[in-house]
Amino acid sequence: MSTPDREQDVALAFVALADTLVDDYDVIDLLDRLAAHCVSLLDAEAAGILLGDSRRELRAVAASSEDARTMELLQLQSDQGPCMDCFSTGMPVLIPDIAGSTEAARRWPRFVEAAQADGGFRSVHALPLRLRHRAIGALNLFHRRPGPLPEADLRLGQALADVATIGILSERTIRHRETVQEQLQTALNSRVTIEQAKGVLAHALQLGMDEAFDRLRRYCRRQNLRLSEVAGRIVTGELSPSTFSAEVPSPPRDVRPRRP
Repeated sequence: MSTPDREQDVALAFVALADTLVDDYDVIDLLDRLAAHCVSLLDAEAAGILLGDSRRELRAVAASSEDARTMELLQLQSDQGPCMDCFSTGMPVLIPDIAGSTEAARRWPRFVEAAQADGGFRSVHALPLRLRHRAIGALNLFHRRPGPLPEADLRLGQALADVATIGILSERTIRHRETVQEQLQTALNSRVTIEQAKGVLAHALQLGMDEAFDRLRRYCRRQNLRLSEVAGRIVTGELSPSTFSAEVPSPPRDVRPRRP
């Protein structure tokens, strides 16, 4: 159901995402922001984004939480799951009731088992990141309750997935396959470095992975630096983890009642 507050939230989200699409933006930060918007706007408990590399192999590049990242990695490691099918077909894959779907259990047994056990997720919706008629990745939306997404939410989710595609591939390079693959590979490599930096901070400061990433992200935004740049300095030892020990934790999220 549409409400004035939700319509305002949607408008503000797209304005914020559009503001990042400047000449020198940080694509990983953009995708992480987009995953967070998916959670807040679509009543999801978690969201994640995967991209295909130059060999059409999917890799995780953004997640709203470690639960979402775990589910993404499970699909990649087992080579099964909604996101894999979404990427290969370029079509949405919608599973409104994971536990009650015999088809899901038959096609993705490891994913179904882990989704219910580890994340407690009851439904999942995978939407393609589309470049014309070809998928370059997938957006995963995880819910801890069964049920289909309303049609309006599916359209909004696809619009957010399309923003992710625009953020990765600027229009002036879409015609050039080599440049497109180079941009994709740069984004994927940056994610690897950021995950390494999260691990360094988590170990050194005795933090959970979510809090480690939150401190890294806040530092970058306050200093107006790229996530990948700062992460690289942490991994090489140029920037000490102690730099992040005084970061003030983020305030609790504004939890709003769910829409009927």
